[in-house]
Amino acid sequence: MPQLTHYKKKSGEVAMVDVTAKAVTERVAVARGFLRVSRAALAKIRRLETPKGNPLEVARIAGIAAAKRTSEWIPLCHPLPLTHIDVTVRVCQDGLEFTSRVAATARTGVEMEALTAVTAAALTAYDMLKALDKGMELTGVYLVEKRGGKSGDYFAPAARARRKK
Repeated sequence: MPQLTHYKKKSGEVAMVDVTAKAVTERVAVARGFLRVSRAALAKIRRLETPKGNPLEVARIAGIAAAKRTSEWIPLCHPLPLTHIDVTVRVCQDGLEFTSRVAATARTGVEMEALTAVTAAALTAYDMLKALDKGMELTGVYLVEKRGGKSGDYFAPAARARRKK
């Protein structure tokens, strides 16, 4: 059974994981999140009739910026030299699907950066669209896959189906 790594076992104090001895390897993580949006608001998004401009492009850029600053949001997360960040937004029949792909050559993984990217992108879209739909709901933020590192590769169960367009 895996053990929690962010605390000192004897005292129970919180601690940043020491990755000094870990090998520098290529790390990749993909995350996904979903913002449920009303049909009326989605129609306006498709026609770019939104009060603050193109919410999808602003959300995408916000996700990229947030991934770069993940260690400032998550207290025990290592600052990493990210080599690639991609955030995409897909309009679906019941909302917006956000996907991020983050890569680095580092001693620790980039899962938190990928998760931060989709969350920040979705929150930015919410902010830009709240005048059209105050009932939006951010759901289903999860790690799709991660590659590299000592713990090996991880792929989310296939049961997490993609949303319909």
